[in-house]
Amino acid sequence: MPNLAFKIVEGTRSAGQSIFAHGFRSFLTTLGIIIGVASVIAVVSVVQGFSASISQEFDGMGTNVINIDSYTPRKARLQGVNAKLSYDDFLEIKHRVKGISNVTPTVRVWGPNAVVTYRGQSTDTMVIGTASTYQKLYTVYPDSGRFFNLSDDKSRRRVAVLGPSIINKVDIKGDPIGQYLSVSGEWFKIIGIAEKRGKLLGFDQDDFILLPYSTTRALLGGAEEPDISISLQVDDMQTIGQIKQHIKNLLRRNHKLSKDTADDFKIATADQMLDTFNQIIGSTTLVLGGIVGISLLVGGIGIMNIMLVSVTERTREIGIQKALGATRFDILLQFLIEAIFLCLLGGLIGLLLGFGAGSFISSITDLPAATVPMWAVVLSFGFSAGIGLIFGIIPASKAANLDPIDALRYE
Repeated sequence: MPNLAFKIVEGTRSAGQSIFAHGFRSFLTTLGIIIGVASVIAVVSVVQGFSASISQEFDGMGTNVINIDSYTPRKARLQGVNAKLSYDDFLEIKHRVKGISNVTPTVRVWGPNAVVTYRGQSTDTMVIGTASTYQKLYTVYPDSGRFFNLSDDKSRRRVAVLGPSIINKVDIKGDPIGQYLSVSGEWFKIIGIAEKRGKLLGFDQDDFILLPYSTTRALLGGAEEPDISISLQVDDMQTIGQIKQHIKNLLRRNHKLSKDTADDFKIATADQMLDTFNQIIGSTTLVLGGIVGISLLVGGIGIMNIMLVSVTERTREIGIQKALGATRFDILLQFLIEAIFLCLLGGLIGLLLGFGAGSFISSITDLPAATVPMWAVVLSFGFSAGIGLIFGIIPASKAANLDPIDALRYE
């Protein structure tokens, strides 16, 4: 065993000398590995950074949160049918379902009804009409001022909590708290500024205005019942299945759906949404990683070709080594170590370049910061070493099988 360790150390030293003696050729040889590993790491780092950011958002929401939204199948939409959840549905769930809390109705407004004006400056944004419980469900806390309360909602007070981006978009001067702005032609008093969340996939998470639900409902007028979302927290996670079934039965009865009719709503927990997202991310990572991983195979073929050339160039050297007592195993080990050394060197350079590329892509596209998980590092080096081993076998075997007499006569 000590003899084998010595041979590995000597083989590594010899491989290093050979590689650095032909530095430019070694770089070109490993270029395929460098590009392959850099591509894989860049893709994985960007995707994993995005995944970590989304997971953090779901963690803030809580695993015991249930979201209910209307759902219209594509065929029904083409026929002009649009399912809705109404405020009556919200009241039914709030008062009839036990073991839940912070039941929250939410209506989102875009377009002409979501134009904000402040001293002649106008901009469009997303207006969210909701209840005071929205703050606990989605951890939207004011950086300054306060969130609206139950009294604000019951009294239809014209108060607003702004996302930080609104301040810049309409150029609010001084302390915004206590000032007034117009939403769809109606004046609202600013009572709070939400904490900054930044951008996600280029989407500004701070570009919104929160209004009390009753006030938003009045703002939209009574011509048509708006389609709302309903969110709530389950007090005991052990009962979440029963509560979902209870809500399903209640909504089907409210919407007068027959036994053969599919649900016109969807009930989802934060865990389910996160699992679905993780499955999509995992599949995307595998597909993209597989595509760019092809370049690793191309790089391996390049290394095999160069190693075969190297064997031919060093035929006399091999003959001398054998004449001095080197065994077939010694020669085989030397050339295998050299091939693996080349691939690992390419893997290390590719890892650094890939992380740099991922960070650069994240910074210019407003994506979350790139992160490289340990499994990606281990996989990259393991795959690089495997490529070196697989594609180094043929050149190493050729070198080991050379006849020492013929090798010494080679010109």
